[in-house]
Amino acid sequence: MFLRSAGLPRRGLLAGAAGLALLRAARAGEGRPVVVASKSDTEGALTGSMIALCLEDLGIPVERRLGLGPTLIVRTALLAGEIDVYPEYTGNGAFFTGTESDPVWKEAAGAYETIRRADAARGLVWLPRAPANNTWLIAVRGSLARRENLVSMADFAGAVHRGLIRLAASTEFVESPAALPSFEAAYGFAMPFDRIVSLPGGDTAVTARAAAQGISGVNAGMVYGTDGALDALDLAVMTDPKGAQIVYEVAPVARQAVIGRYPAIPGKLGPVFAGLDAATLRRLNARITVDGEVAEAVARRFLRENGQIG
Repeated sequence: MFLRSAGLPRRGLLAGAAGLALLRAARAGEGRPVVVASKSDTEGALTGSMIALCLEDLGIPVERRLGLGPTLIVRTALLAGEIDVYPEYTGNGAFFTGTESDPVWKEAAGAYETIRRADAARGLVWLPRAPANNTWLIAVRGSLARRENLVSMADFAGAVHRGLIRLAASTEFVESPAALPSFEAAYGFAMPFDRIVSLPGGDTAVTARAAAQGISGVNAGMVYGTDGALDALDLAVMTDPKGAQIVYEVAPVARQAVIGRYPAIPGKLGPVFAGLDAATLRRLNARITVDGEVAEAVARRFLRENGQIG
């Protein structure tokens, strides 16, 4: 953990051992690499690599801790000053602030502004977000979607009423009020329990594959909005025009002390994340999950092709 020198009072010369210790800590903070972390998922590795590469392109020394762990571990490390920046999702602000039921989290700009303001009081800076909602969604096997003209969750509700849907999803998705029950309330349907294959884990690769391959009679699966395998598996993602789900847009979150030390960071990362719409993230994620490429190599090629690093 490192002290933020901007918060220290300046009253003449620092005196005594305590003052010298503070001075050394501040100088160490100025010279240490910026620690870039991510969660242990595909998109985290991709966007975390983008952050690291952009900082290095600015001449900033970087230490990578990509794949550090789940949300709680990475968020705690940022608040403790053990890491300096990582990609986070706006919707997780609902849980960070204990306001999951607030409708503001279901609107993109409102969700971003709410967590940006809340985290500013914690010494954290949210940089511009990607215009891609990586929230929970439902995808339907392509052949069924085309035959029945299923495009939105309203269409999906009609297919449920006609007994056409068998869904694979995690237990959390089925039971959490913010997930399937939220869809059911918004679109006026009730998914019969005997037509749900409920799985203990939350791996959308499993539920998406089940929907695509018809495993256990499944033809629909829980997915995330920017999953990379959706096109390869020929799955049609149902749109959510009523905004039943919390919005999850990814953005770099950094300690204020780091932005103070390197004020060029926002201007560098802003255009990168602004260009990451859902189609782009799906395509880049697919290069990792489907084609087997290394996340940093995918990130480097994308940034170079767009003239964002040298």
